[in-house]
Amino acid sequence: MPPLQASRPLSTKLPKRNEIVVFLIVRDSACSECGDELARGQLLRLEGDQPLCMTCADLDHLVFLPSGNTALTRRSTKYSKLRAVVVRFSRTRKRYERQGILVEEPAIERAEAECLADSDARAAARERAAERRALLDARYVVSFEERIAHLFPQSPPKERRSIAEHACEIHSGRVGRSAAARHLEASAVELAVQAHVRHAHTEYDELLVGGMSRQQARARVAHTIGDVLKSWTTSGR
Repeated sequence: MPPLQASRPLSTKLPKRNEIVVFLIVRDSACSECGDELARGQLLRLEGDQPLCMTCADLDHLVFLPSGNTALTRRSTKYSKLRAVVVRFSRTRKRYERQGILVEEPAIERAEAECLADSDARAAARERAAERRALLDARYVVSFEERIAHLFPQSPPKERRSIAEHACEIHSGRVGRSAAARHLEASAVELAVQAHVRHAHTEYDELLVGGMSRQQARARVAHTIGDVLKSWTTSGR
């Protein structure tokens, strides 16, 4: 599987040494941590020599921004605390080629707002919003949100909605699309909430950017996550 062969040379225009690299895989694989199958066309990160899905790599909250709009890419990169470069192996050129970036959605939104003076950028923003709405199964999102409210009744309503929409996006491969989540099992819903709290209420992303390993960063923020979840849960649960 070419994306997993470290001996393959990267293009000189590809990621810098300190950038996080994610592979758009060209052959089926599997996550070494959770065991989920990864089909051709999905994203994968190597940790050491072990392939990880986006959820296990703690990158599933990031949004893919394809290459093509230089201004939007530059601004989104500037405003995203955590980001990754997406590459794919080209069999014809025998090298990895940049496909785009993974960045935080608020960073894209801020970058789009700055690009709105350009009519083409305005059209792209509308198209992207329409595509995102099309990916959301409204009824499932509502059910997922209600389940969060049941399990974490003190959680902010705005955040419940954000967690549900993010987790349930079609084709995302996130926890909300798993079989357990579709049945609204507590364990799956809680994983989605924990992931949100990790990225939104702790310094986890900053620790990764600073070079700390995923395991060390998770250990560092575990207590904070526990405190937030406890505050979102009634004593009677």
